[in-house]
Amino acid sequence: MNNLNHLSRKQFIQNAAIAVAGASLPLSTLSAKSINPMHIEIKSKMLKFKNVRLETGFIYDEADVIGTKTDLFYVEVENGKISKIGSNQANADAIDAKGLLMLPSFRDMHIHLDKTFYGDKWQAIRRGAGGVKGMIALEQKILPDLLKNSTFKAEKLIELLQSKGTGFARSHVNIEPTSKLQSLKNLQKALENKHKSFSAEIVAFPQHGVYYTDSVPYLKEAAQMDIDFIGGVDPYSIDGQIEKTMDFTVQLALDNQKGIDIHLHESGESGLKTVEYLIDKVNENPTLKGKTFLSHCFVLGKIDKVKQEEIAEKLGAAQIGIVSTIPFGGLIMPIPTLYKHNVTVMTGNDSIVDHWNTFGTGSVLQKANLMAQLYGYSSEFLLSRSLKIATGGTLPLNDKGVKQWPNVGDQADFVLIKASCSAEAVSRISDVETLVHKGELVKISQD
Repeated sequence: MNNLNHLSRKQFIQNAAIAVAGASLPLSTLSAKSINPMHIEIKSKMLKFKNVRLETGFIYDEADVIGTKTDLFYVEVENGKISKIGSNQANADAIDAKGLLMLPSFRDMHIHLDKTFYGDKWQAIRRGAGGVKGMIALEQKILPDLLKNSTFKAEKLIELLQSKGTGFARSHVNIEPTSKLQSLKNLQKALENKHKSFSAEIVAFPQHGVYYTDSVPYLKEAAQMDIDFIGGVDPYSIDGQIEKTMDFTVQLALDNQKGIDIHLHESGESGLKTVEYLIDKVNENPTLKGKTFLSHCFVLGKIDKVKQEEIAEKLGAAQIGIVSTIPFGGLIMPIPTLYKHNVTVMTGNDSIVDHWNTFGTGSVLQKANLMAQLYGYSSEFLLSRSLKIATGGTLPLNDKGVKQWPNVGDQADFVLIKASCSAEAVSRISDVETLVHKGELVKISQD
């Protein structure tokens, strides 16, 4: 850890502990460039903040939202919950938020924490010949080396996410004959090491196919471990069959009370058949409603608008969510249509720096910004609504401009961000200054 300017590590930890207990510790005391925030030691379950900016309503010009009202508040956190929200106490002995905007912390709902180059030497992407199967062959070669320090790299990647305001992720983790269960075990170590400041769901992901490589025994074993979802990938193009692969995935989830999250890159007829087959299976097994997701699902961007409406309506009725990495270029996902039919839509970085992609920033706020640009969400109202794809659905104001977050009793998961309102935060991809996760002060920085 780098030394803090003018403070020893011991002095810093003492000051941080005092601040958490309620003493004054201005944010300007600390520098993000001079401290590894993951080494902050929290000594108390109490946090006090003054000069916290919260959204209180919309500003209207007749029927049009033209701005967002905010005010400064005093906020207390105790035992992982928001315990008090009151009139600002500018002279209180508390952490000075200096007018920074308080927003729900961010949620990265599609990432691969288990296989990354991040935290290690730079490597550009490597594409194996033969599409996804070529990449499977490449992975079979490089995974043994990746696994050697995958716990360390996962922790560094988690720290990157935290620096961007993310306190929760859904991570897919390779389960296949090359890694067996080692990738999962290594990631679980990293998550245990970070459990006070970061939370995650795990998807057992047969990256190399369920049957293309015999991943069945490893998936069955993983399903009995501490995971949350059974994953899958392109059942037709990888395994050569939709029904058998999907039947196995659905039954494994049912037998072990897990959710489902399927990577679906196929954009032709097989992709559409997979979507429709999964809808039918979920309707046959209602316990999977609200627990089933399709990641990417590029076929939705390829079908005509009439079919998009039809499938979106069916997805909404079956409570199957879409986790989109919001691709751009020639393939634009019909996210507005999905919203119209009450489909849960979430986003994630997917790859950060690995053999699939090197352009990931770690910021899901950037994903909200990209979505807003793609669909022309440039007004104050639509920009503010765009924030929900980064927060997992939580917004400070409802569509009528009524304050709905935060409330006393809510879990203390929030960021302090350099923005005047949600709309500006999305439009400018504003800098996150502080992250609080389950009442733990994770990151403090300054200009």
